[in-house]
Amino acid sequence: MSDWSSLERFLRTDPLDAGCAGTFALLDLYVEERLAGGDPEERFPGVAVHLRSCDPCLDDYEGLLAAVET
Repeated sequence: MSDWSSLERFLRTDPLDAGCAGTFALLDLYVEERLAGGDPEERFPGVAVHLRSCDPCLDDYEGLLAAVET
């Protein structure tokens, strides 16, 4: 994290946040839901909340999505 806003966002906790372990466990299903045209944020709200606050998990999500889209 390179700036204060990233640190502040990281430290703020949302009660819905699935956490890194919970997000990692559901990431493949989250990607599958998106690829199927569904709404992964609605189906997995805790993962969606976490991805908005955790850059490393967001990187994992974007990498997985890119890998399956190619």
